[in-house]
Amino acid sequence: MACSKNVLAEEKFHELEEFINDLPDKKGALIAVLHKAQSIFGYLPEEVQLFVAEKLNVPASKVYGVVSFYSYFTTEPRGEFVINVCMGTACFVRGAATVLAEIENQLGIKSGETTPDGKFTIDVLRCVGACGLAPVVTINDRVYGHVTANDVKKILAEYQD
Repeated sequence: MACSKNVLAEEKFHELEEFINDLPDKKGALIAVLHKAQSIFGYLPEEVQLFVAEKLNVPASKVYGVVSFYSYFTTEPRGEFVINVCMGTACFVRGAATVLAEIENQLGIKSGETTPDGKFTIDVLRCVGACGLAPVVTINDRVYGHVTANDVKKILAEYQD
């Protein structure tokens, strides 16, 4: 198993290296490369950040600074399905906290955590820009509007085998 994991990791690093090598201009490409790296690896562990720093010839501290500044980037493994609950003002006043509590209850984890099976990660966002749909929940690229605590079980069922 360890051997196949190493082969998979090598393939992922190779894919990222090809992406970087194909860039017409590496200067100013850090965020684009980090987005690509996160899409390949699912998150940005230290070894990936160091690889990016080396390939772009930028200090590792700069890479870490960008990763830690932008909330989109994560240094922890994420679930197959990332559930984001908007806690912006419109969503909050329309019951987003109750929706979040129900999601946490249904999955047995808190915001910022991933289920032990690696299927779900729960996160909170400040605003998704869909205030007319408040409260809003997104799961990966799918948006759910006007969500209530009563909707949570049905929504989660769409993602469970």
